[in-house]
Order: sequence, then structure tokens, then C-alpha cells
Amino acid sequence: MRLLKEHPIVKQIDNMVGNYPEPTTISYWWSFGSLAGLCLVVQIITGVFLAMHYTPHIDLAFYSVEHIMRDVNYGWLLRYTHANGASMFFIIVYTHMFRGLYYGSYLYPRQLLWITGVLIYGLMMATGFLGYVLPWGQMSFWGATVITNFFSAFPIIGDSIVSWLWGGFSVENPTLNRFFSFHYLLPFIIAAVAGLHITILHIHGSNNPLGIRSSQDYTQFHPYFTVKDIFSVVTFLIFFSTFIFFYPNMLGHPDNYIQGNPMVTPPHIVPEWYYLPFYAILRSIPHKLGGVLGMFFAILIFLVLPIVNRSNIRSSWFRPLHKPLFWFFVVDCFILGWIGGNPAEAPYTLIGQIATVFYFAYFLILLPVVSIIENKINYK
Repeated sequence: MRLLKEHPIVKQIDNMVGNYPEPTTISYWWSFGSLAGLCLVVQIITGVFLAMHYTPHIDLAFYSVEHIMRDVNYGWLLRYTHANGASMFFIIVYTHMFRGLYYGSYLYPRQLLWITGVLIYGLMMATGFLGYVLPWGQMSFWGATVITNFFSAFPIIGDSIVSWLWGGFSVENPTLNRFFSFHYLLPFIIAAVAGLHITILHIHGSNNPLGIRSSQDYTQFHPYFTVKDIFSVVTFLIFFSTFIFFYPNMLGHPDNYIQGNPMVTPPHIVPEWYYLPFYAILRSIPHKLGGVLGMFFAILIFLVLPIVNRSNIRSSWFRPLHKPLFWFFVVDCFILGWIGGNPAEAPYTLIGQIATVFYFAYFLILLPVVSIIENKINYK
């Protein structure tokens, strides 16, 4: 037993988990990082087993999913766990990100940690879109057609990108094969980047609600925080299981239970709910290229947070101007999600444009200005 404890791998795990120092003031909001890791593991395991029965062919993909649901032992459980697991993953990650925004977890010395987190988020967005296409229902087919066509807005190289994504001149069998291959590959890349994310986290340690750096206000991770994480995991699994067993199709679209048909266009094409805010931004900008750039920039803009926020105070607990501004931003994101799920017509178009302006203004104007004002107030 002693030799086992002295093994370098065991010692490293103990240093990173068991004796890892954590700020004593962190709350349950800091459990969402562990929950995100759990979601990733669930998605990879269920995805591997689903891939054993899935057929990436436009004539067979839809029926292979039905075969999994009807004929494979516990196939319905695998499929519902994987499909709802994607939504759970994004719920956890969005909460994790908003917590980081509120408590300033992206500020020095954790800029690189924040950047790797945004990279994970971008990879998740790509993986989720690729997976949405695989069932080859109506929303899968038309979602792939609409989203891939956006790349044609880029001058010179746009058409070449679209042709490469399609593997031909339209969304066909080569497209489905490519999407399946990338969807299977990307979760393992996410896992690798997540490992890097955790390694960087251990360099400077976790942030805390007070936003104060201290060399004394720490305690070891186990058993004080493992107990909190276990409680969070149990609570999350109850929430997750409620959707799997009672409302398995609530977070999906009913049109995806209709086989994809290039001759019949759905009356209202919408992506999964976790893309709706960015879909609303895309539609709010009337110019096609401008809309595509706006959608991508709405994701990449998180990278500029360590630069634009010049506040001397990290946590919004002690920032009287930023605290209400942050909650206005959260409400704005919900409004954009609501707009993205509605038709592109009045009054939704106007509301979406106002919400889009506020979204970008928060990062590029309001946050820098508020941080400067608060610094002057605190200096006095």
C-alpha cells in the first residue's frame, strides 16, 4: 500500500485532487466545472455505443436511429441520454461561463485558463451542430443546408468551403459521412483541451466569490469539496434523469421525427435551443456576410474580456455598477434565445436588433466604461 502511495502517478493525482488547495469561500457555483467534466464523459461513452449501431448513409441514417430506439437493448436509453446530454452539457457550461463573468474569473492571472475555456466552448458548438445533423430528420437536413450555406457569404473562398463541407454540390451522402467522422472525433479533442484547461487551473488555483488572492485562506480539496461536488452530481443526475425518463423530447424539435426530405421545406427552420441567441444575432443583421461575421464574433468576443475589463476589483459583489449591468446582459441573452426561436418578422426582428446591439455594447462599450468609472470611484 505504501509503495502504491509513493507511485509518481498516484502522487500526482493526489496533488491534483486530494491535497489540492481550494479557497475556503467557494460555493456550489464552483461545482459546475466538475459537472461539465461528467457531461463530457457521458457524451463520449453514449456516443461510442451509439456509433456501433448508427449507419451514416442518407437512405439508412434515419432508420438506423429508429432501429436503435426500437431493437437495440436499452437503445432508447442510450439515444435519449445522448440527445438530452447535449442540452445538459450546454446548460452546465453556460452556467459555468456566467459564473466566470460575474466573479471575474477571466482576469489576471487566469487569462489563459479563460481562453482554453472559450476554445472548449467553440468546439462544443461545432460538435453539437454536427451531431444535430446525424439523425437525418427534417431539421437535421435543412439545418445542415442553411448553416453550411452561410459560409458562401465569405468572398473568394466561401464557395470552396461550402463545396468541401458538402463533399459535392449539395447536402448529400458525403456530407453525412464527413459530419459523422468529425462528430466522432471532436469530443476526444474536447477531452484533450479540457485536460489542458484543468492543468492550467492548477497553476494559479481557483477563483473565489470575494475575488481576493490569499496564501492562507485555503483548505484541501478532499474531503471538504468532494462532498459538495458529490451532492451537486446527485442533484444534477436527478434533474437529468427527469428529462430522460419523463420529458425526453422536450428539448428537441418534433420535425426531426420526420425523415429529411430535400423536396419539402419546413415552415420555420430553427437550430437547437443552445444556438438560438447566436441565430438571432445572425438574422438581426440584414447583410448576409455581416450576419455571419456577427454570429462568429458573438462567440469569439468572449476572448477580449481580459482586455476590455480594466476594473481593479474582480468580483461583481463589490462592483455596484457592474452587478446590475451583468444581470441586464443575462436577460438580454434570454431575449436573444427567445427571438431566435420565433419567425423573422415584426416585432421580433426589431427586438432582436435591439438585443444584438446591447449584446455587443456590453463587451465593447459598457464593460470598459463601467470599469473605468468604478476605478475612479474606488480611488476617491
